[in-house]
Amino acid sequence: MTVTLSGFADEISPDPREQLATLAAESITHLELRSAWSVNVADFTGRQLAAFRAMVDDAGVRVSAVGSPIGKIPVSAPFAPELDRMSRIADTARGLGTAIVRVFSFFIPPGEPPDRYRTQVIDRMAALAEIAAGQGLVLAHENEKEIYGDTPGRCADLITSVSSPALRVTFDAANFVQCGVRPFDEAYGLLRPHLAYLQVKDALAATGEVVPAGQGDGQVRDTLAALRDSGFEGFMSLEPHLAQAGRYGGFSGPEGFTRAARALKFLLNDLGIPWH
Repeated sequence: MTVTLSGFADEISPDPREQLATLAAESITHLELRSAWSVNVADFTGRQLAAFRAMVDDAGVRVSAVGSPIGKIPVSAPFAPELDRMSRIADTARGLGTAIVRVFSFFIPPGEPPDRYRTQVIDRMAALAEIAAGQGLVLAHENEKEIYGDTPGRCADLITSVSSPALRVTFDAANFVQCGVRPFDEAYGLLRPHLAYLQVKDALAATGEVVPAGQGDGQVRDTLAALRDSGFEGFMSLEPHLAQAGRYGGFSGPEGFTRAARALKFLLNDLGIPWH
């Protein structure tokens, strides 16, 4: 088993040059693209996309996934614009040479039971997966708090109900902690058959504060050991959120990102998991 390290480079800086310098210093050869120049990837112009692609190519860095905002809207919002946005991001992903696009399953109105929206969400995710499948892409659903798929059971139900190879799981331990879930004990076994990608951050159960991997209640060590034992070979993408964490993103700065990278590498080395 060898895993490939990646990370949300916009957690380092809005400037791609600083992003790439920090990744190089940490021997990380991939990045997950959420934004650059403070512009979300969903809003990139053709010129911005070409400029970003040239910069990563020059640096010898590849894109592990597009960290898109697809599905990170209220379930009551019109869906047609999201389908159009999915089509644009699919083109962007292909242009960047990646087959993975991170997605979400729509914010549920506060205080309302998520199951009330189950059919609507499944239908929407199936439509998004159909676009992805047509482009040879895989949608990696992230368990963001307050969306439909924020608990292990609903994540698994979503994947099995859509039943498309173009819709898989990305596993975020910190987000599970913030939803009152013990990630390894209550989520890993259920979601491992559908796992395509790993977002790496940890959190404290008492406060929800995001911390480096292994320093919180996210059972990251247990999850990494189980992935090792199951032969997982894929991306582990750092999303540290150490300086700022919000509903639509986070920030760590170069020092915070480096601290998060070294915490993950310590765990991998301690567990005998090769990485590059």
